Amino acid sequence: MIKIGDTLPSVTLQEYSEVEGEGCSIGPNPVDVAKASAGKTIALFALPGAFTPTCSAKHVPGYVQHFDDFKAAGVDEIWCLSVNDAFVMGAWARDQQTNGKVRMLGDGSADFAKATGLTLDLTARGMGLRSNRYSMLVKDGKVATLNVEAPGKFEVSDADTLLAQAKG
Repeated sequence: MIKIGDTLPSVTLQEYSEVEGEGCSIGPNPVDVAKASAGKTIALFALPGAFTPTCSAKHVPGYVQHFDDFKAAGVDEIWCLSVNDAFVMGAWARDQQTNGKVRMLGDGSADFAKATGLTLDLTARGMGLRSNRYSMLVKDGKVATLNVEAPGKFEVSDADTLLAQAKG
């Protein structure tokens, strides 16, 4: 499993863009994790699936609500990762009103989840291999803090916990 001090895996995630800007075309766009995290402080959180109850009611809203606080604490970007495709993540972004606050990144084939060792096997529940629920503060592509949830829990990967670590 990835740990504090490790570099994020060199994988490509997908992001759905609603509007054209910064050289991005509308639609799914590749996000090279190494390039996108270089020189930045990122509040990254991951969860098992878009539109799932805890993720939609608590996890994402906390990060959207604390966007300004994260910026004030020196965080450049907030990333939400899920083992979903870019189209689902784009629809969820619209539903959660994350535009301009949280980058909703699809890890469709679970490449990032597998590379970090933070997978969650939900095959028995019909969901296949997913990402565990966790958060991390990333500085210049390296893990500075890591908060991994116990199965079925939502206690340490919330926005308040990561924000306190970002301020620390």
